[in-house]
Amino acid sequence: MDLVPALQEPLKKVLGPATAKVMAEHLGLHTVGDLLHHYPRRYEERGQLTHLADLPMDEHVTVVAQVADARLHTFASSKAPRGKGQRLEVTITDGSGRLQLVFFGNGVHKPHKELLPGTRAMFAGKVSVFNRRLQLAHPAYELLRGGTEGEEAVESWAGALIPLYPATAKLESWKLAKAIQTVLPSAREAVDPLPDSLREGRGLVSLPEALLKIHRPHTKADIEDARARLKWDEAFVLQVALARRRHAETQLPAVPRKPGPDGLLTAFDDRLPFTLTDGQQRVSREIFDDLATDHPMHRLLQGEVGSGKTLVALRAMLAVVDSGGQAVMLAPTEVLAQQHHRSVVEMMGELAEGGMLGGAEHATKVVLLTGSMGAAARRHALLDLATGEAGIVIGTHALIEDKVQFHDLGLVVVDEQHRFGVEQRDALRGKGKQPPHLLVMTATPIPRTVAMTVFGDLETSVLDQLPAGRSPIASHVVPAADKPHFLARAWERVREEVSNGHQAYVVCPRIGDEDDDPKKGAKKKAAQGEPPEGDAEKRPPLAVLDVAEQLAKGPLQGLGVEILHGRMQPDDKDAVMRRFAAGETDVLVATTVIEVGVNVPNATAMVIMDADRFGVSQLHQLRGRVGRGSAPGLCLLVSEMPEASAARQRLNAVASTRDGFELSRIDLEQRREGDVLGQAQSGARTSLRVLAVIEDEEIIAEARQEAAAVVAADPELTGLPGLRTALEALLDEEREQYLEKG
Repeated sequence: MDLVPALQEPLKKVLGPATAKVMAEHLGLHTVGDLLHHYPRRYEERGQLTHLADLPMDEHVTVVAQVADARLHTFASSKAPRGKGQRLEVTITDGSGRLQLVFFGNGVHKPHKELLPGTRAMFAGKVSVFNRRLQLAHPAYELLRGGTEGEEAVESWAGALIPLYPATAKLESWKLAKAIQTVLPSAREAVDPLPDSLREGRGLVSLPEALLKIHRPHTKADIEDARARLKWDEAFVLQVALARRRHAETQLPAVPRKPGPDGLLTAFDDRLPFTLTDGQQRVSREIFDDLATDHPMHRLLQGEVGSGKTLVALRAMLAVVDSGGQAVMLAPTEVLAQQHHRSVVEMMGELAEGGMLGGAEHATKVVLLTGSMGAAARRHALLDLATGEAGIVIGTHALIEDKVQFHDLGLVVVDEQHRFGVEQRDALRGKGKQPPHLLVMTATPIPRTVAMTVFGDLETSVLDQLPAGRSPIASHVVPAADKPHFLARAWERVREEVSNGHQAYVVCPRIGDEDDDPKKGAKKKAAQGEPPEGDAEKRPPLAVLDVAEQLAKGPLQGLGVEILHGRMQPDDKDAVMRRFAAGETDVLVATTVIEVGVNVPNATAMVIMDADRFGVSQLHQLRGRVGRGSAPGLCLLVSEMPEASAARQRLNAVASTRDGFELSRIDLEQRREGDVLGQAQSGARTSLRVLAVIEDEEIIAEARQEAAAVVAADPELTGLPGLRTALEALLDEEREQYLEKG
């Protein structure tokens, strides 16, 4: 069944081509339905003013405030050398905080007449800092005329609650509000995706009513009703999409893979020098149960950095080899693939020497396949895969190429899922005679709700215990700008670690070769007589090449310093990693290429430069590279951000806890939900709007149950045309791919 035509109407027919073009380009809104689902971010009450103290830096905001004073200055500039340049500075206040507005040149005349002290208005612009004060440069504004003189203006703001919409520099919130008022009558024709029984059972308002109430609320209760209903829509439609994927997967056939009683797995377990943690045993049982079924396993294995995920995955691979199949492990980078290959061969010993002299009775061959291998080695590896000689294959996406053939592919292990696309996962799956089992590993802890939302088509196993013998890691923030002597002390600590026979990493956000140098000067602004925007003109992030040179000549002079980054030749990267692993290099200055899976137990210290440029989860991942041996680890987070900034609070959070799940919650609360659900991949239009992944845990869990029941009863949703329509809208192609990527 088609969507109601009124909601499919293109915006250019309703609002005119110019406005429609801006909405399509900047907000991803194309139809009347899209615009109706562009909900207010918050509401202002006519009697209340915005908290100016809480404005986010570098973001486009809309505030309601009162003009405190306005001053016109003249100055000399290149355009007006005789002191005829004009700058209007207007200070607005909400009674507690203040904010400066700046207008230049010919743009000063209208605001100079209109923005008189005492005037109230809505202002929209990008928040920046100049001379340590918050400011909006050239904001758009709309006067709010109270009292009797402008009843119509007041009426057009729809009662006492003013909706403020997520806006852009090209389209202010009040213009969006006017556009939405134009199309709002169409909301009455919206088709309801929720089954009646579910909606009535939960006491939710209908979809048309929810749309009218969210855009034109008369009371706060209207907003609550609307949000409660729209949250259910988002959670339920997404969970139905995932439930249908899970249902489709259970319909696929797979070869059950059960390990033999005295085969390769038993031989491997017998040679382990330690016992598995309870967590490793529990998760292994979950995986072995899945492998024994006749439809493909789809499992997500989450484990803290260093919790022993690789060992669990290796045991699953050995179980498949035992049953006559082949297992492949896919790594996101060559450095990581080589590292996995080395550690697997080390753990297996003679069990990895199948077909060789000295190989054990149950041994198999462990083969590495990457894009940079020489032709002869590659031919050899491909032959081992095709004949089944190689039971275990480890590689990068070179494994997905057409030439690569498997004898009998039984299990695919994907390390760090978020780095692989859907096409890659499917191409690898297609190499099995029947769909292989799939195990996805991630060291980024994911809160339960996000796992249910983003990885909802996978069953989840969690490893939350660290193996015995792991050392604690102490983390500290180094405020380089406030206390430069702290940074000097950080380099002394690195020297101390090296003099005790250990090694250190120094991590930088940028490589520093010409390709990634952001030389965007402020010359143009200066020429126009505009002040540079303080913080917005931040220096470029520190770079590996510069920092390595400064350290080798300065505080770490005399130590063996090497560099590692993603643009180096694969052979060079591997050589650097080998020297570091062998203890020949004291300090490795690197980008985040070391974030995942690099294992050098002798490295005890890590200094992360410009740590505020990294995400919380990424810092946690990086930190997990030290303290992997018996000596305690040290992680120093260097930042020039001021004490009170949100960035410093993030770093303090990382320094204060080792619990990755706690950090992932903090990370989520600080970022937008859209990042979690792949805003970048799927455009603003299809990411969550009112559902908050952390706060709405109950709704998501309940929606998952309801969705599973609906899909089990009617997999094709034949009896629910409204839900089918909503699904088609959600699963446009990009979104479908994103769900598959996870």
